[in-house]
Amino acid sequence: MQLRSTSLIDKYNINESAVFLTGIQALVRLCLVQKKIDSIAGLNTAGYVTGYRGSPLGAVDQQFLSANKFLKDSNIIYEPAINEDLAATAIWGAQQSEMRGDGVYDGVFCIWYGKGPGVDRSGDALKHGNLAGSSKHGGVLVLLGDDHTCESSTTCHQSEYALVDSMIPILNPANVKEIIEFGLHGWALSRFSGVWAGLKCVKDNVESSMSINFNLNQFKTIVPDKSLQPPDGLNIRPFDNPHDQEARMHQYKLNSVLSYSRKNNLDKVVFSGGNNPRFGIVSTGKSFMDTLQALEMLGIDEKKANQMGLALYKVSMSWPLEPYGITQFASKLEKLIVVEEKRGLIEDQLRTILYELKIKPIVIGKKDTSGKVLFQAEGALTSLQVAVGIGKKLFFENVSKDLKKKIIQLEQILNSEKFEPPLKRKNYFCAGCPHNSSTILPEGKRGYSGIGCHYMVQKMDRNIEGYTHMGAEGANWIGESKFSKLNHMFQNIGDGTYNHSGIMSIRAAVNSNINITFKILFNDAVALTGGQVLEGDLNVYKIAQEVYAAGAKKIAIITDETSKYEIANFPSSTSIFHRDNLQFIQNKFSLHKGVSVIIYDQTCAAEKRRQRKRGLMIDPPQRVFINEEVCEGCGDCGVQSNCVAIMPSETEYGTKRKIDQSSCNKDFSCVNGFCPSFVSVEGGELKKPEYDFSKLYDIKEPIKKVSLKETYSILITGVGGTGVVTLGSLLAMAAHLEYKGCGVIDMTGLAQKGGAVSSHLKISSSPEKIKAIRVSPGEADLLLGCDLVVSASSEILSALNREKSKILINSFQLITGDFTSDPDFKLPANLIEHKLKSSVLDGSFYSINSTELAVNLLGNSIGANLFILGVSYQLGLLPLESNSIEKAIKLNNVEIEFNLNAFLLGRYWVYKQEIIEGMLPKSNTKVGKSVKEIIDSHSLYLKNYQNENYSKEFIRVMEMVKQKDFKKEKKLTKTISNSLLKLMAYKDEYEVARLYTNESFKTNISKLFTGNFKLKFYLAPPLISRRDRFSGKVKKRKFGSWVLLLFHILKRMKSVRGTIFDIFSYTEERKTERLLIKDFKELINQILANINNENYELMNDLAMKPMKIRGFGHVKKKSIESYFIEKNKTLKNILNKKTKLNAA
Repeated sequence: MQLRSTSLIDKYNINESAVFLTGIQALVRLCLVQKKIDSIAGLNTAGYVTGYRGSPLGAVDQQFLSANKFLKDSNIIYEPAINEDLAATAIWGAQQSEMRGDGVYDGVFCIWYGKGPGVDRSGDALKHGNLAGSSKHGGVLVLLGDDHTCESSTTCHQSEYALVDSMIPILNPANVKEIIEFGLHGWALSRFSGVWAGLKCVKDNVESSMSINFNLNQFKTIVPDKSLQPPDGLNIRPFDNPHDQEARMHQYKLNSVLSYSRKNNLDKVVFSGGNNPRFGIVSTGKSFMDTLQALEMLGIDEKKANQMGLALYKVSMSWPLEPYGITQFASKLEKLIVVEEKRGLIEDQLRTILYELKIKPIVIGKKDTSGKVLFQAEGALTSLQVAVGIGKKLFFENVSKDLKKKIIQLEQILNSEKFEPPLKRKNYFCAGCPHNSSTILPEGKRGYSGIGCHYMVQKMDRNIEGYTHMGAEGANWIGESKFSKLNHMFQNIGDGTYNHSGIMSIRAAVNSNINITFKILFNDAVALTGGQVLEGDLNVYKIAQEVYAAGAKKIAIITDETSKYEIANFPSSTSIFHRDNLQFIQNKFSLHKGVSVIIYDQTCAAEKRRQRKRGLMIDPPQRVFINEEVCEGCGDCGVQSNCVAIMPSETEYGTKRKIDQSSCNKDFSCVNGFCPSFVSVEGGELKKPEYDFSKLYDIKEPIKKVSLKETYSILITGVGGTGVVTLGSLLAMAAHLEYKGCGVIDMTGLAQKGGAVSSHLKISSSPEKIKAIRVSPGEADLLLGCDLVVSASSEILSALNREKSKILINSFQLITGDFTSDPDFKLPANLIEHKLKSSVLDGSFYSINSTELAVNLLGNSIGANLFILGVSYQLGLLPLESNSIEKAIKLNNVEIEFNLNAFLLGRYWVYKQEIIEGMLPKSNTKVGKSVKEIIDSHSLYLKNYQNENYSKEFIRVMEMVKQKDFKKEKKLTKTISNSLLKLMAYKDEYEVARLYTNESFKTNISKLFTGNFKLKFYLAPPLISRRDRFSGKVKKRKFGSWVLLLFHILKRMKSVRGTIFDIFSYTEERKTERLLIKDFKELINQILANINNENYELMNDLAMKPMKIRGFGHVKKKSIESYFIEKNKTLKNILNKKTKLNAA
């Protein structure tokens, strides 16, 4: 197939009319187009863009900075601001640049941007700026970024009313193309009427990507007649009186806004309603696209709408509503429905405009004619909800039986019972995130969260709960402290928030003389919105000096690299500590009277990964490896690090731990887990599989592919940071290359890394056929599930249609954050797969462990998603060609060969699966051993552990158990065998030494690593280990590879285990371990003496209790205490039941 000739810079080439770009990139293109328009008109203008990032405008700075070359050539300056209201004031200043005769240019066209809360905090500046006005050759666009459903905010917000309060007109683009069109209208409107113009930005327009066709020669703005304006015009001027500004606004400016809208036909009749229009729909922006999609669901096109007498009106400027056009549209109708998301803005204006009409339609929208809620103000609307609302409340009694049937079917889908998944993938800190350690408080202390990634800590059981709006962190304690029993509070505040406005709260706390410790989390990047640099070159030295000047006289710097700071450059009251001392310092500061500050310095893990890839940061030649044979599966490494790179590893001896080397960001906090299984591999590198994939390129195309008779809807689900968003972008670009229509929206929320992510993608035969991009309930044709848990969420499942949907799922069990604190946590994978499979017809569900395949064949789990894309293509589930997908991968210009190979391997898995399977390493693990095999295996282990006699004692007990176990499957025998082995093979110094000197340890290391490396071991040898000065617990130390010699010596000394010559046997831990063996043997006798048919399962449960005894030192001691509590509780329950039976 002949593909479109394109490059990634086409989006900024205004001579290219057909481009694929995101809504944010459309804003960059908008500026370039405006400059071109001005140049054609003979104007020498410049551009100025400033504001503060935040979803859905979180990527503005990244896109504008990356396009700097194009902007610079057009005299457009992009400057990220410290905060929103200062940015608005800077915009106000830019409009004055030529006002007094000092300007270099004829005018400066400006963009201010901020998310909803930023609009709120900037109300004063926006109001002042709008009253002052705009330059006649400048103009201002105010981008209000609204997060209607609070996906990555602390409130659900809708900012139109804030702009109405400032009397700023609001343009509401429905899609990416309209961002450019309405932006140009906004500047023209601003210049003509002297106002600032708002541009409503939501995820569905500004965070979506589309293939658009925009020809500058076909776009025109019409300047209305200025005869009704005052002689001195409406633009900004010097020495302007506030009273004159107000009068000008009400007498002229707002009327000029309406005049511009009317002259340029901004609001449009989309369907006329035919010769006899009876019913009308009015909508705007994102809701208009939902309405178009809803009508498509109902099977209503323009021809059918006209036959029904159904008219459709699209409002482009939602405030002030242009009265002439809407009156002409509505006056002929019987009934009219207004479809708009959140609080109704158009509906109330419409009622006011129509009030004077003698004959007027019934108007419904937020409520129906009976006063019941129709389109709720909270949350968001879906296309399905709109379809049912229109169908049931607007024309239900006046349509055919077939349409009524369709409406009822859609209503049933809308009201169908939502599946409550057994597990949700919650947002979580990245692997190696500094907040994993920095947000831990001393026991009994309380803290507040704030704006930023650390907001998520509130769901991590760390006694941190509560937050404020951005920049006010700590100010709430000023009020609460006066009426609280607590005498101190910890307050987390991110470095981005501190830079934005946080210093004011610290000054206020000092002024109020409250006891509070501000913990400023300096991670060298604004991590939540994409890792942007901190404006003003903020660093730890500057923060310390600022807070000292503000009145905080007790300051500590906590860092993972103490050597990089000179104490002489800090205020005199500052001290520097390694992060290992955090709890000690926090406890000390909690006793301080007044305001204290801890600056916790550790670079954001995601930013580290980015910088290391670009060679901007040293990548330490070190990896951590867990010796699974030594690991007890206690989970203390997860507790200490809170890290999601620690994965479960299922072995013959239970669930152990392993490091996901693909996602590990080298924080190394996991080594603090009190366990000798951690090994540091220093030098060398990860071993990569060496396969020749060239022979796989001889592959045939799929026999059959899905068609594009109708728009094809795809849902892609996965986990943040694994390339899910990239998958949607690649498919959309591939469709663009094939001259098809495409649109994609990424639902990321707070989940940049580790949380649930989904992409909604639609592909059609032409761009015009794409309506709402979000996949509505029952609309999905294909679910590409890159993660089991996210794919089984209620939102995703509701999008499936049993009759037409296909599912391709990655069956790999990617653990959730729950595993860090629950060592026994397991994904309910079978239940999830069953639910997914039962949601579609037989033969429409495909499952493959693409992560495991990617790791084994490509050496990195990041290839899993491209692998599954290849599978989906070869199965014929994508309406695209392979060469377009491959070209999209090349255009993306990231790990091209790796990603092409991943895509190819996925295709080949379908084409010739046996060839791919032949490339995989063979597994030696046998599943489902017999009782004899289990006992033989365990007895051999104990023989190697100690000696033949020790093994025979185990066999003696097990023979007795086997004889008494009357069940055919011998479930109890297997359980007791596992538990007895667990207790008899306790991991003392001799056993740890033996396991490290086994050949299997060398083999496992060599499988993962290659090159010239050294091994270091994290151990806490008895007698010589020190205790932590805060917790009092024994601390581990790092030992060189020389300890392997010591391990060889200790291994040979196992014969003295438990004798008077065993120097380790006198410790409390070893004494307890020997007592546990004796105790369990007695318990076995009790079980065998009392077991019967009724209590068999309870007895088996009782025999399984020792498997919970895990860990080393204080960790093991705690688990032993829990074991005795649980054992006695179960035993008591069994004996009570027996007593009752005997009495009966």
